[in-house]
Amino acid sequence: MSIVTVYCVFADEAEARRIGRLVVEEKLAACANILGSCRSIYRWQDRIEEASEVPALFKTTADAAEQLVERLALLHSYDVPAITVCPVERALESYATWVGDNVAKSAG
Repeated sequence: MSIVTVYCVFADEAEARRIGRLVVEEKLAACANILGSCRSIYRWQDRIEEASEVPALFKTTADAAEQLVERLALLHSYDVPAITVCPVERALESYATWVGDNVAKSAG
């Protein structure tokens, strides 16, 4: 089973939780880990901005990753959300099986 981790940053914890719960309910991700608040410094519209944001990690299959990315982008409050897919080189076999069992087979 090939699994990936999808990284996404949200405006606040409420948004991360709402979207995280939804994509797990929709079986696009087996799990959403909502991390603690972080401070982001970035360039936006030719200005340096600074904001408090909440990162989250989503565990899904490689086959479902694109559908998850598209769904996150659709639900997200940002015009250009930070969403990346990171391959998982190695995982405990039983964990990879659990991820696969909890992501819809039609996803992807």
